[in-house]
Amino acid sequence: MTAELVRGQNHTLPQTRLEIRVSAGSPVVAGATLGDENGVVRGAEWIAHPGSPQLPGLEVSQQAAAGHRLAVDLEALPETVHRVTVLLALPVGVGGPTRFGTTAAPFVAVTGLDGTEIATFTLTGLDAESAVSALELYRRQGAWKVRAVGQGYAAGLAEMLADQGLAGAAELAASIQEAVARSLARSVAPPPPRTPEGDRVRHVSGPSDPGPAPAAPPQPPAATPVQPADDPDPTPTAGGPIDYAHPRRQHAAPPTPPPAAPPAQPGQAAQPVAGDATGWSMDERLYNQIWGMFEDLARAAAAYRSAVDFAESRMDQELDRSLSDPRNRIGGAGDRAREEARAKRDELTARAREVLDRDLAQLAAEAAVVEPALPAAYAGWDNPVWHAHRVPMELPMALRLGDLHLPERTGLRIPLLVRLPLERGIWVDSGRTASEAAALTDSDRLRRLAMETAVLHAVRLLAVYPPGEFSVHVIDPAGSAAGQLAPLVDAGVLAGPPAAGPQGVASVLAHLTRRVDLVQMAVRAGAADSLPPDLDTGEQLLVVNDFPHGFDDRAVTQLRYLADEGPAVGVHLLMVADREDASAYGPVLDPLWRSLLRITPVTDNHLADPWVGHAWTYEPPVTPPGSRVLEQVLAAVTAARRAAGR
Repeated sequence: MTAELVRGQNHTLPQTRLEIRVSAGSPVVAGATLGDENGVVRGAEWIAHPGSPQLPGLEVSQQAAAGHRLAVDLEALPETVHRVTVLLALPVGVGGPTRFGTTAAPFVAVTGLDGTEIATFTLTGLDAESAVSALELYRRQGAWKVRAVGQGYAAGLAEMLADQGLAGAAELAASIQEAVARSLARSVAPPPPRTPEGDRVRHVSGPSDPGPAPAAPPQPPAATPVQPADDPDPTPTAGGPIDYAHPRRQHAAPPTPPPAAPPAQPGQAAQPVAGDATGWSMDERLYNQIWGMFEDLARAAAAYRSAVDFAESRMDQELDRSLSDPRNRIGGAGDRAREEARAKRDELTARAREVLDRDLAQLAAEAAVVEPALPAAYAGWDNPVWHAHRVPMELPMALRLGDLHLPERTGLRIPLLVRLPLERGIWVDSGRTASEAAALTDSDRLRRLAMETAVLHAVRLLAVYPPGEFSVHVIDPAGSAAGQLAPLVDAGVLAGPPAAGPQGVASVLAHLTRRVDLVQMAVRAGAADSLPPDLDTGEQLLVVNDFPHGFDDRAVTQLRYLADEGPAVGVHLLMVADREDASAYGPVLDPLWRSLLRITPVTDNHLADPWVGHAWTYEPPVTPPGSRVLEQVLAAVTAARRAAGR
């Protein structure tokens, strides 16, 4: 049965030797790019286009035409290739249409070599775009899938190639269009005949003109963190996007992990395996796998919602067409038209739900395998790994801040991970006006929960950093969080007693501001050895309760300075505050709030993913009722510090 895909929907490929057939209303240029595990096109030699139509396992047409057949052999692709993206572009300078909105919607079909359709996709909704990523074939858990993309680009090929991480995208796009416009690839030979084995792809050692091989593949793009869905300015920091590349990791491509389970049979989902993503270590593989699960869930839900909207829209259109004829308004013709339209709507919706349930079941099975295998830094507080936790000697890649889920299946939770060292501070929102869930919570209880959440994050940071490489300072101006801070105070893991009153606030801020200034000057001068011997060069965390209470103008300025300059030299903020309480300062604090990652002490759907913009529900971390896991972890931190003599 052919799968009729909508944007974002995916479908498992039952075979690896395929044809991709393109039908367009006017001549288009068809090509394909190869992407690594991060979707990055590493160079021009990873692109098949009319001027260079053959790559290992891939062959495209050499001319612009209204119909194309692309040949793909997924088994013949290099092991470093995890994604094949099919691109369509309107030729320029040949007198044809300049945007897809003036042509018939392109149609793309993935077929077997015998012509049997596996999946189809009609690229509707295009307007000013002159290039489009039609669909992608991607590797997931040892199996290949096809996903309908339909991402258009008004700036054409150059913008599309640049979006896939290609350096020199504008120059390559211009050369492709020039070759088409000058008919340099006018004559195209028919595809080679199918062999008895059915392989029509020419296995060549490389592209026709690969150019010099790069010395090393480019570094993958930074993972994009979730952003507040209601933030008026979701830019993480004024300095540009956050680079989530691990500072201690090598930049060469990591080895592919050996298969830990037998490959899936054609048409069957692969058995989930913990750590099946690429990476130098199991922690890195698990981190990449969790991001893959996050993206898969986002796109699966987007495909389902799009399919439901399409079914509703199609029903409305069919009813409008039927009832526009006066003859259908009399008798039972109108009722039959309504019943048929609703039946078709229900059929399309049911098919979309079936696909969604299949994808969710696969992700749930993967989550059930991955969660028990997580290291402490990634694990929930109810994971048994914490009972045998020992403070590590090396900084982990990431830290878990909670869980995320979508309404399509609330029981399927994806860990929310952020890279370490922290690249920006965290704000635990204690305000009742922040969300509907917060509005239903008593103000005092909400402040208490917010501070408890901050303490849980501080304990986790202390537990995953090597002994003596992480210090925690606390500002509690009115002493209102003594109960929540008791585990940290009793364990003796704070850098000093919680600071209270104006003098305490000023003293802590002056100490951390001096540290930032000195380290910045030493780094700029290349004189790290000249730092004062009493200066703690380890990572520092400042926990601030009830901001802006107890802060004068000078203290506010210092806090903003720490938020902007601190992360680069190892000083981080963890603030517990109600933004409404800071309204008296006017817009002066807006840059501060926008520079922090906002989380909540109660369940709330305020985070948006970077792919389709879903509003994800965030679940804050909690310890099991009656558990003494915090005391056990803090005892391990104290013991490790004593053993290290710090």
